[in-house]
Amino acid sequence: MDEYKEIIELYFELKGTPESSQESYLRRMRAFLTYMQDLGKSIEDTNETDIQQYILFLKREKELSPGTINNYISAIRFFYTYVLQKDWNAKKIPRMRRETHFPVVPSKEEVLALIDTTSNLKHKAILMLLYGSGLRVSEVARLKIRDICSKTMRIRVDHAKHNTHRYTILSQTSLEILREYFKKEFAKTGYKSDDWLFRGRNKDNHYHIKSIKNTMIRRRDKQGLDSRISAHTLRHCFATHALEDGVDTVLIQQLLGHKSLKTTQIYLHMTSKSIMGIKSPLDTLDTKRHFG
Repeated sequence: MDEYKEIIELYFELKGTPESSQESYLRRMRAFLTYMQDLGKSIEDTNETDIQQYILFLKREKELSPGTINNYISAIRFFYTYVLQKDWNAKKIPRMRRETHFPVVPSKEEVLALIDTTSNLKHKAILMLLYGSGLRVSEVARLKIRDICSKTMRIRVDHAKHNTHRYTILSQTSLEILREYFKKEFAKTGYKSDDWLFRGRNKDNHYHIKSIKNTMIRRRDKQGLDSRISAHTLRHCFATHALEDGVDTVLIQQLLGHKSLKTTQIYLHMTSKSIMGIKSPLDTLDTKRHFG
């Protein structure tokens, strides 16, 4: 992989590819190259059959979801066409059909209980931003001190998905916890406005995305919540609960940073508000006359 790294990084820099996308592509390309090397095959001689067999390996051996496999296909296609300069045949290497699954959305009470029982101040602040502002995990991890504005009660999100920029709301409750965390974290060390808000073990690096995900898993399991709930679920909760509170779908789209309103409208199917006030046909009958 090292021999191709320079040309790949040059492309990323020229295109302005977000850091998160770079990491994702490099990780998946590296996994494919390792697979080829373990089989004793030359990288330069990679062909469509090799890629087909790798996709089957991901599906059958690794048991990865169609969505995850498609992410691998995207990374491999980039390597195959840009680095190896070979033609890609989408008919021979199709993307997998994805099934539509509605995410599990816990109630407000469950989310608040999960956050309230989190004693670690950094973890509590992170969970509050995920839920209170609808941020992605990667966006929370990469927040800088300057991105939090208490005067306008907004959070600036730079270089988000699709290399976009936006503002989202800052919860008053989140701000209060952030102030506590800030005093504890930065009082003795000092800071600059462009420092990471959530620093990793190495102060020059931001808190690791995987650490946030693992924190949520531990909190979820301790609360006895559904095993399908993840850190990203809190973003779903933000959208669903905001809809239930009467916030307009277009505003939620802007806060979440969705390119298409259709993506945001899926939350309409998950809100209890969408079926509140609708009577079942069974209840419109004279039930006493029929069943009494």
